[in-house]
Amino acid sequence: MRYEGRPFTYLFGIGKGDIVIDGHGMAMFVNHSCDPNCETDEIDGRVYIVALRNIKAGEEITYDYWLYDGDDDAPCHCGSRKCRGSMYSPSELKKHKARKQKQLKKAAKRSAKSKANGSAVAKKG
Repeated sequence: MRYEGRPFTYLFGIGKGDIVIDGHGMAMFVNHSCDPNCETDEIDGRVYIVALRNIKAGEEITYDYWLYDGDDDAPCHCGSRKCRGSMYSPSELKKHKARKQKQLKKAAKRSAKSKANGSAVAKKG
């Protein structure tokens, strides 16, 4: 509830995700990439950013955010050949797409009902 309504958060789920820590310090300076040069690692309840390879001087530090909850779109524009088009994890992206499809179907049904009711009203008038 503490972060509700904030436009940006830098939260990390620890363990199975039931414990969340705020990574507002360093995390706010590390961008997302679907082909990152770093990853996060949890050790003894702390989150570390660990290089996956040698990083050149001046190279941007990135890791894959693997977002696992949220209702907003989280488009990715990292430009890598491996880009999945979203900062959500692959499994969350599937859930997110399924929710969107369900919402679209409901909206289409409501629209069809509305048009049918409008036609019925027009015929009566």
